[in-house]
Amino acid sequence: MFKLQPGVKKEVNNIIIYTCVGIVLELILLILAHFFWIPDKIPFDYTIFTGAIAGGAVAVLNFVLMALTVQKVAGVTDDEKTARKILQGSYSKRMLMQIVWIVIAIAAPCFHVVAGILPLLFPTMGIKIRAVLGK
Repeated sequence: MFKLQPGVKKEVNNIIIYTCVGIVLELILLILAHFFWIPDKIPFDYTIFTGAIAGGAVAVLNFVLMALTVQKVAGVTDDEKTARKILQGSYSKRMLMQIVWIVIAIAAPCFHVVAGILPLLFPTMGIKIRAVLGK
């Protein structure tokens, strides 16, 4: 297994924080929506929690796999063609992983669809919010 470089480890920790904060906010919004808006469409049961946690795990795993690939490419090759091929292969596999997760979140009754899919957006949203805030 790869050892994460300090800068990569820091970014992975940031992604974990962004995802956890996003999940907490998502759960609060879903619970409020259940009680005050559309209780028939948003259940207040274990499915919103399992969906959010599993979706968050997939989101973080996606970022970790990307970070490991970039770290590997930076340390292994100076050939741009080889680097591009490795990065494209990683991208394709990570997108497939996310698509499989989305299908599972839709099909499996133990996951709430919205709660399971939204966390895939949280790492990107966290990165963009951090950029807007200038940090």
